[in-house]
Amino acid sequence: MKVAVAAQGREMNSEIDPRFGRCPYFVLVDTETMQHEWFANPGVTASGGAGMQTVQTLVKKGVSAVIVNNVGPNAIEGLKAAGIGVYSAVKGTVREAVEAFREGKLAPIEGATVFQHFGVGRS
Repeated sequence: MKVAVAAQGREMNSEIDPRFGRCPYFVLVDTETMQHEWFANPGVTASGGAGMQTVQTLVKKGVSAVIVNNVGPNAIEGLKAAGIGVYSAVKGTVREAVEAFREGKLAPIEGATVFQHFGVGRS
């Protein structure tokens, strides 16, 4: 399964970023092999619609689940519509989050955890 983790950096030891649509990077991890790659989040510089732009990118990359701290109302609806599971990891590294996911320790996120435009203006 391919899982995307909202991250502050490009490595497995990078910290999880608290934002979804405006996180700087996503680390994509194959949960079976732990092979990973990263990409810069195109939503980080969007003037609007960052969450949905990020959802579209994840769909194109074949992601089955997302591990994130917070997600806004439009993004959660887009992820649900795309059949992408959303799981909560509040802190730690990408590696720790994926390991917790593999062990079934992360809670699913069913609805928005923040208001619209939450990540705007944060760095």
